[in-house]
Amino acid sequence: MTNLLIEIDARGVAKITLNRPEIHNAFDDALIAALSDAFARLAQDASLRALVLTGAGANFSAGADLNWMKRMAGYSREENLADAMGLALMLRRLNEFPKPTIARVNGSCFAGSTGLVACCDIVIATTEGKFAINEVRLGLIPATIGPYVLAAIGARHARRLFLTAERISAAEACRIGLVHEVVPAAELDSAVDRCTGMLLEGATGAQTNAKQLIAAVSGRRVDEALMQVTAKGIADARASAEGREGVAAFLEKRRPQWRR
Repeated sequence: MTNLLIEIDARGVAKITLNRPEIHNAFDDALIAALSDAFARLAQDASLRALVLTGAGANFSAGADLNWMKRMAGYSREENLADAMGLALMLRRLNEFPKPTIARVNGSCFAGSTGLVACCDIVIATTEGKFAINEVRLGLIPATIGPYVLAAIGARHARRLFLTAERISAAEACRIGLVHEVVPAAELDSAVDRCTGMLLEGATGAQTNAKQLIAAVSGRRVDEALMQVTAKGIADARASAEGREGVAAFLEKRRPQWRR
């Protein structure tokens, strides 16, 4: 049985499923490599409109596979560094994925898998799910996922959760910014479908550029240099084929070409 399932529907929406339900989709180096390759390959697919990431079975992911962790304990520092860089690369590829990404968080999400969630643009979880960043209880730290989780929840919440390793509810994860929407398990698919439908209303190139805009301006002071960046961004968008089509469709009260 493959540890990763990839499906692309007629709309151009890719669904990636962590497929190790017998161990709650815990990941190891093989699954990390498969995810990294999938993100790199799908990022090159111009026909793709969005990506949904989820887990098979009862839970999204339990974090690191215990057998993998046992193997890592015997690695040299150099081997551990190479292994960790594989995880770091996979997370970066997801975080910088050019099309909109949705985390469909079925059940619970622990440790490193919170990094996967934090790297996605939109996160929808179930009311029954729990979240924990529990590395310190194993004598470890949430290092590779740290930048992405911090970007999602801020340093203040991280100072508590990184240190206590406590489990929090999906509602609390939503309150602090790790999750965007919480729904009953029976409504998870309809919530993801509703969100996907909204994404498909937008122009794919504009969405890619909007993601790049967020990365370019986040945390920066509004000075002359930043004003130039944003002015160039909207000027380029207005002059683009998508921009011209979108404005024309609005004025002519018709659907733009990307919605046909």
